Amino acid sequence: MVTAGMLPRAAVREVEARLRAAGCPDADFDAAELFRLAAGGDARLADAPLGAEQAERLEALTARRAAREPLQYLCGNWPFLDFELAVGPGVLCPRADTEVVAEAAAGMLAGVEVPRVLDLCAGTGCLGLGVKRFCPAAQVTSLEKSPAAYRYLEQNAHLSPALTITPVQGDLFTYWQTLPEGQLDLIVSNPPYLTAAEMGALQPEVAQEPAMALEAGEDGLVFYRAIAEHYQKALRPGGALALEIGWQQREVVTALLAANGWTDIVCRKDFGGNDRCVMARKQ
Repeated sequence: MVTAGMLPRAAVREVEARLRAAGCPDADFDAAELFRLAAGGDARLADAPLGAEQAERLEALTARRAAREPLQYLCGNWPFLDFELAVGPGVLCPRADTEVVAEAAAGMLAGVEVPRVLDLCAGTGCLGLGVKRFCPAAQVTSLEKSPAAYRYLEQNAHLSPALTITPVQGDLFTYWQTLPEGQLDLIVSNPPYLTAAEMGALQPEVAQEPAMALEAGEDGLVFYRAIAEHYQKALRPGGALALEIGWQQREVVTALLAANGWTDIVCRKDFGGNDRCVMARKQ
């Protein structure tokens, strides 16, 4: 147990041991982050024993993390590319794999002076903001259905004058009906893509993220079907599509897009070497 009077390094070792016993991955990293949250600094650079308030806060954070609450939720914000996003219960945590999708999507806008971009299933807004980061001239609209997630999208929509997007609350399955034809240069999305079987075998941390942001029907493809079938008309000729996928979905998503008339379909891998981003164009 973390108690007042503990030296910083001893407190971190205590936290790490408890997190490791609870099965938390990266327990050493998490322990250091929890100390920073509780004490306001790096334990490696601190000498003073913990005060009562600091110890109480670190003990409470440790208990929550040991119960497998996501570290991102405990922190309240999380880095994505070179900026930080507000995050918490009710929204999907930003992940490094999605940085690859943002970079790949922005790369498809080469030569477009003021691209118009639609980000579907936006969550925190990380993907739309990521495209904006790589392509500052982009005009990005980010769509999110969940009221809980939309609150975070609104918070993140104006990170800075250079990182500003337009949040819209709406449903991917009907929003296409409101879009004029041939006006967009890029549609990007990290939609829910887990199958029913995968939802039953989630890591404890992921199980605490919103099911609405994860589950995509029995085969994990319901969102990809809607995008492939209904959103092509909103793109200009040659307009681009970039979709985050599960690591086993390249072939099925590629086939789905091809069956609906998309062309130039390619896939990009993430930092771990897994298939992660399927890209295509409208003829």
